[in-house]
Amino acid sequence: MSLQRYFITLSYDGTRYHGWQIQPNGLSVEECLRKALTTLLRQPIETVGAGRTDAGVHARKMVAHFDYDGVLDGQQLAYRLNRILPRDIAVQCVEPVAQDMHARFSATSRTYHYYIHTQKDPFLAAYSCEMHYPLDFAAMNAAAEWLLSQQDFASFCKTGADVKTTLCTLTQAEWVRLSETSWRFEITANRFLRNMVRAVVGTLIEVGRHRITIDEFRNIVSTRSRSAAGESMPAHALFLVDVKY
Repeated sequence: MSLQRYFITLSYDGTRYHGWQIQPNGLSVEECLRKALTTLLRQPIETVGAGRTDAGVHARKMVAHFDYDGVLDGQQLAYRLNRILPRDIAVQCVEPVAQDMHARFSATSRTYHYYIHTQKDPFLAAYSCEMHYPLDFAAMNAAAEWLLSQQDFASFCKTGADVKTTLCTLTQAEWVRLSETSWRFEITANRFLRNMVRAVVGTLIEVGRHRITIDEFRNIVSTRSRSAAGESMPAHALFLVDVKY
């Protein structure tokens, strides 16, 4: 029997994980998923994710693929996976796809949300970043909109990252107000660089605090130097929310 490829759609709270990808010295989401699949299917299972979320980053929707020599009942497998996976990882569905479909390379876009709040709130603290100073969201959105016309985001790529290109195509970058005291940054692109979203948010925050102007923000992007950009924001407020194919 020939191998059949399956897509798994899952979500997870990344708080206690060292990111999505398997690490030699820390627990990862992928490691937990592979172990669960290997246990249930009684053969070694390799998985490939749509991307790599960093340590502490969450996913409302992550997609991964694996190959299996046989026909699976996706609904039953999803149910059984959820019975043995930790409570902070949940599988939504398992479905067969064409053999040439690839969780990472077939994806056409990915969307991340970054949450901030401007008033102390015990119910937001775990998944949103508390800001203690006034922010000019109009200026932040003007700077964010300009990013849509750019392609090279080397200034927001983690130093030393193993990437062949720093070119990305952004189709969305905006701050959305959720309440009187909470906002989220929504960003969509065909691909993202390591640490890119948190670095973009950190630099936009500098614009919002009037520590840099929009023109200076543009110059930072043009320099293609990570050291010129703002600080990387905390991981706990970042969510991968969608992957499209």
